[in-house]
Amino acid sequence: MAAVQFSELARGLILVALAIMAVGWIIVRSVKNAENRGTMVFNWLLTAGLAAVIYFAVPLFGIFGLFLIVLSAVILSAIWTPHLGEIFAGPITGLFDGGHVPPEPRPAYSIAQGKQKRGQYLEAIADIRKQLERFPNDFEGHLLLAQIQAENLNDLPAAELTIQQLCAQPGHAPANITFALYSLADWHLKALDRDAARRAFEQVIRLLPDTEFALVAAQRIAHLANPDMPLNPHDQKFVVPEGIRHLGLLQRMEIPKLEEKAPGQQAADYVQHLRTHPLDTEAREHLAVIYADHYHRLDLAADQLEQMIQQPNQPHRLVVRWLNLLADLQIRCGAGYDTAKQTLERIIALAPNLAPAENARKRIALLRLELKGLEKSESVELGSYEQNIGLKQGRGSSERGASERGASERGA
Repeated sequence: MAAVQFSELARGLILVALAIMAVGWIIVRSVKNAENRGTMVFNWLLTAGLAAVIYFAVPLFGIFGLFLIVLSAVILSAIWTPHLGEIFAGPITGLFDGGHVPPEPRPAYSIAQGKQKRGQYLEAIADIRKQLERFPNDFEGHLLLAQIQAENLNDLPAAELTIQQLCAQPGHAPANITFALYSLADWHLKALDRDAARRAFEQVIRLLPDTEFALVAAQRIAHLANPDMPLNPHDQKFVVPEGIRHLGLLQRMEIPKLEEKAPGQQAADYVQHLRTHPLDTEAREHLAVIYADHYHRLDLAADQLEQMIQQPNQPHRLVVRWLNLLADLQIRCGAGYDTAKQTLERIIALAPNLAPAENARKRIALLRLELKGLEKSESVELGSYEQNIGLKQGRGSSERGASERGASERGA
């Protein structure tokens, strides 16, 4: 009998201890997660007092203790109803506002950017470095620091050191590494330093070989070899060649043509350029057009375009562009419907569900009309030029009408 009583007493003590531990854990967790911890501590103290009133109300006050119990229950309801509602509704509202999950800490550069706009560059750099101490691998912070060093303080060595430190860190996306090195190259070009810019582009190729970024970097290096290229890409301007002077004093038949480089010389220049820079897609594209339109050598033009199309890691948009250009040249050179259709079907095979594929399908549907229209335009004989001058030049008919009116006026 004594053993049974002892076991029941032990079981009761264990249950009480577990209940106390559970209540204590709830109290500690609620205080820890509360927005106002002082208010939460007060709520628990008040709850403990009201619980004591409820427990001793009837033994101490008899029937009048019931009123104290009801009053205590009303107060407890007012205190804990909002919290209980949050507990039960929290999983649903948390789907929209994240619940009690703390936000991911992120660096803030708004203060530094404000100081940069006010010309307080050194103070801005100090704020950025404080953020980088907490987030040493943050890409935005390193790039902003290098920008201030290069563009505001004209300290290119410091900017280059910042970019190199960024590139040495693991985990950065290839696009971010490329953007940082392109920015460094542009800063060097602005300082008229082509060699330093070339080194930045070569670093892209070295760090990211066999990628789209390496191909674009090789393209930029090829353009650096052109002395006519603007040193700063952002300062590139359209240059209008000087026209003919005293044009109004010249006779109509004496108007000379502006000097243009012959297609043969252009082709030779492109060939020579591509020997040094074989990845210059722009030059190879122009060479293909000259082969097709001037020399009528579709085979040579197709070979130039296929070299770019078959190059690994080419961007999808450029491959689509070159296939469309190949179809254009095939149509202009009279390769026929089937040949052009096969080229356009290659665009569809690349990505059947993308917009370029849909455009290719539409063009195939209208391809016979396109070929027919080209045949009609080519069937115009050279001897009929004067009779159909309105088809060749928009202002031909107006000029002929003006000459006829002038002749009638002289006759008058």
